[in-house]
Amino acid sequence: MNAHQSLAVGRPIESREAISPAAAEPDPMVRFEDISKVYPAYRGKPGVNALQGIDFAIPRGSITGVIGRSGAGKSSLVRLINGLEKPTTGRVIVDGRDISALAGHELRLAQRSIGMIFQHFNLLSSRTAAANIALPLEIAGWPKAEIRGRVAELLALVGIADKHDRYPSELSGGQKQRVGIARALATRPSVLLSDEATSALDPQTTRAILDLLANINRELGVTIVLITHEMSVVRQLAKEVVVLDSGRVVEKGHVADIFTHPKHPITQSFLAEVIGDSLPVSLASRLVQEPLASGHAVIRVQVRGAGAGNTLVARLARELGLDVSLLSARIDEIGGQHVGSLTLGIPGGESAATRALAFLSQHQISAERLGYVA
Repeated sequence: MNAHQSLAVGRPIESREAISPAAAEPDPMVRFEDISKVYPAYRGKPGVNALQGIDFAIPRGSITGVIGRSGAGKSSLVRLINGLEKPTTGRVIVDGRDISALAGHELRLAQRSIGMIFQHFNLLSSRTAAANIALPLEIAGWPKAEIRGRVAELLALVGIADKHDRYPSELSGGQKQRVGIARALATRPSVLLSDEATSALDPQTTRAILDLLANINRELGVTIVLITHEMSVVRQLAKEVVVLDSGRVVEKGHVADIFTHPKHPITQSFLAEVIGDSLPVSLASRLVQEPLASGHAVIRVQVRGAGAGNTLVARLARELGLDVSLLSARIDEIGGQHVGSLTLGIPGGESAATRALAFLSQHQISAERLGYVA
């Protein structure tokens, strides 16, 4: 079996610039080293500091989400990874090579190891699904027989083997995106960039496409970078997340950590859109901030891990002798971990609530007092 026939993702054979151990985290696929990107003033428009002080790594084989509002710098970041833009300062290391230092033929060779899928598919309307997938292989100079075999493999991989001869106008949005994914994988990239790839799709199709990307990551080991403004996409697929705001990284870490302990207001706003107010309307409407003589303190508890929250109410009742009630609960699977929020009613006024909060803090369980209800 020759190099073209293998389905596995391989690294390009060109030589790589050595990266000092101090500058790199363990086996990163992409590394941003003190990056800034400034677009100069143009035709009377002021210059823009698109990225500032960007310094982080994307682990090899990971699925990492990069999230931010419009204008946060996401597009500039992705164009640095595939070499379409050069940083003003700093270096971008992709699979051991300083792609920001490459140009011409060397850059084009490196770009074959970086696949890209787009929000609006970017398919050629005059080409069939198979011919769209074949295009990068034709440009790379593959023999026709090998192109046919590779295209057949890819159509099967993305689940549309029966759409070989269909034109884009004959395909649904989800099918078009599957063609786009197959095309992005054609040259066996080690990095796959997803630039708002599900934003134009309905929720059910989005779920199917994200499941497909997860399967590609698992089976081929491709490092996937999700550029998005949708925290729901990050929650479903990514393990790590980087939050951008005004060209800076304001928060990064494991998705479950970010969901349970968001620190920056922009992250909190993203989470509010996904999770919303976890309090039932009937409870929220009765909530007051002053203790009530015969009421309950309302405490929200963040739980995490297998069996998240299953025994917490019983433990509080047993340890503190309180008749704790479960007012509402929400448990999600985020980044491969169970993460949830429980809303508890604690009888006994302010002193009982203080005891409960102290107990939870002692056991490293995050909690906050929301108020009181009768």
